[in-house]
Amino acid sequence: MSLGTKKRAQTRLAYMLVLPATLLILGIYILPILTVFGISFTDYSLVSNYYEFVGLENYRHMLADEAFGNAIVNTLIYASLFLPSSFITSLFLAIAIQERKQFRSILEVLYFLPVTSTLAAMALVWAALMDSNQGVINHWAGAVGLGPFNWLGSETMVLFSMALISLWSVIGFNMVLFLAGLTAIPSSLYEAAAIDGADHPVDRFFRVTWPMLGPTSMFVAVTSSITAFKLFDTVAILTQGGPNRSSEVFLYLTFLEGFEYFNMGYSAALSLVFLGIIFLFALVQALFVDRNVQY
Repeated sequence: MSLGTKKRAQTRLAYMLVLPATLLILGIYILPILTVFGISFTDYSLVSNYYEFVGLENYRHMLADEAFGNAIVNTLIYASLFLPSSFITSLFLAIAIQERKQFRSILEVLYFLPVTSTLAAMALVWAALMDSNQGVINHWAGAVGLGPFNWLGSETMVLFSMALISLWSVIGFNMVLFLAGLTAIPSSLYEAAAIDGADHPVDRFFRVTWPMLGPTSMFVAVTSSITAFKLFDTVAILTQGGPNRSSEVFLYLTFLEGFEYFNMGYSAALSLVFLGIIFLFALVQALFVDRNVQY
């Protein structure tokens, strides 16, 4: 067998090995996105077999829709509460656990347990904990002279409550990522920094730890941002967008339009805008952070 024939045979084999995964990606990701893209230009409804092409009408309606603007604002408020707290708290816990010599493995497991829990089921537990009359959290708050708070029934508190539940569910995952990044930092860098006079923990953090955690920090920031915009489970189970639509976030509005009001065309347009927002937000964040990352 000549060298050229052998190379062509290897190329065909490579394509055959890649083909199943390619078809799977096409069937699970690409084709559904293309289908949603096509539906977004129609007035397709679940209660009618007849639909017609309406062009950009769904997108024009979106710009004038008060519910769309409300959902965007609610999502941004929630993200501004969730993102900084999830990043900072996870990093603090990772540093604190890494410094411990005893019970480190036990602490890692305890903090990671919420990640393994079903959020839909745990949301019901949080509903009991945050009950305005008999909730344990209000009982503790009253013991120190605070509250009671209407965690899920107040327009000013409900998004904060959603952020608190989401923080509990994701903090262990981010902490493990930061622990992996901290473990990969060579001890020789800390020794060199100490020789240069950076022997205080704060100096060590800003001169060595933080710069070397650049790739991990970028990954945690991007994944946490995507998680923030994907808020749906807790809203659907605990508040259904209330009170007075104050917790009606973007993804929940998309669900309502499609499966409650049966406006699948408009819901498809909202889904595409949702994907576009996440993509642009993650792209800008990655590009911004990547400029300050040391690999």
